[in-house]
Amino acid sequence: MYEHIFKRVEEKYLLTEKEKNLLFEKINKYLKKDQFFKSTICNIYFDDVNHDLIIHSLDKPLFKEKIRLRSYQIPNLTDNVFLEIKEKYKGVVGKRRVKMTLQEFYNYYENHEYDQKNQIMKEINYYFEYYHLKPAIFIAYDRKSYCGRKDNNLRITLDGNLRSRNEDLNLELGDAGKKYFKEDNYYIMEIKTLGAFPLWLTRYLSELKIYPTSFSKYGKIYEKENEKERLNYAK
Repeated sequence: MYEHIFKRVEEKYLLTEKEKNLLFEKINKYLKKDQFFKSTICNIYFDDVNHDLIIHSLDKPLFKEKIRLRSYQIPNLTDNVFLEIKEKYKGVVGKRRVKMTLQEFYNYYENHEYDQKNQIMKEINYYFEYYHLKPAIFIAYDRKSYCGRKDNNLRITLDGNLRSRNEDLNLELGDAGKKYFKEDNYYIMEIKTLGAFPLWLTRYLSELKIYPTSFSKYGKIYEKENEKERLNYAK
């Protein structure tokens, strides 16, 4: 198993097709395509039976965390996936994750046996045992990834076709799901950096009146689904 740890500042923006095109006309010269430019990101988010982790996150506390299993394709059992803790404290995002095959994850999930010397797995296992975590939702989206021409620590991603499902919560079962947006003309842009945004990026975001927003994919989908349930109950 391979461990990976990092911290960075992340800001999210919800863009229309028009806003996305106008922005990238201006900033494209400062960017280059990432090594893995196009990918379909598939996630299983874990929660307890009462969805306490996502409910706590939606309350916007100073500190919040999520546990998820992620792949950058539709995997088979021998492909690599990432089991990770994502934490956010005062706007700084930290990720600690372990790379393993999908079969290795199932072996862990079914038996809770893991390398006791792996500190990240010890932390992840604590969450699984303390909260009795179960697969809660599958979320996928199609991503385009860029990095700065002069600063590889600057990353900009565009996520489109956000979709989810509450059944068949296995990564190997494909990336089909119910679309979050009614039309495919919205994008979730994330800007990720180890420090301050470059001046050219700040200038163009301000010029186009593009401002950060809070958009947790799991959180937004959870809120939307529960709003439907509440309205149906009210009827």
